[in-house]
Amino acid sequence: MGTCKLSSRQRVATKVLRRLAYAWHNRVMADDVVSHAFSHGFHPQHVERLAAYWAEALGGPTTYSDSYGDESTVVKMHSGNGEHDEMNRRAIACFDRALADVGLANDDSLRQVLHDYFVWATTTTMSRYHQSADDVPDGLSIPHWSWDGLQE
Repeated sequence: MGTCKLSSRQRVATKVLRRLAYAWHNRVMADDVVSHAFSHGFHPQHVERLAAYWAEALGGPTTYSDSYGDESTVVKMHSGNGEHDEMNRRAIACFDRALADVGLANDDSLRQVLHDYFVWATTTTMSRYHQSADDVPDGLSIPHWSWDGLQE
């Protein structure tokens, strides 16, 4: 996180996203199709890193970029595995259920924004390079999402 101090609002959002990442991870690990993506193993801090990535993508602190890598790093992890539309659909369904698990599905606007972000990220940036992770360009920046969608 560097030397920047988080506002109380950012701290709450970061904690909520960490809970969401944990709930999503638990759901995908229990799914016989999506869990295959983790069959090769995963970083012991996967949930914390995922929450940091989501927080940055949603306008929060730059913890992911500062500490773990850039968008190219993330996309390379998700590339070179061929097309997997069914896995994507199931991962999205797990995300929607995770939103409910942590109480975020009760706010229709927030639920829709988070759902739209996850669908977009899953079906575009994380699915763009089916053939090889070597195809992913270096130096990509984490895309930012807001209440209005993708920020260009």
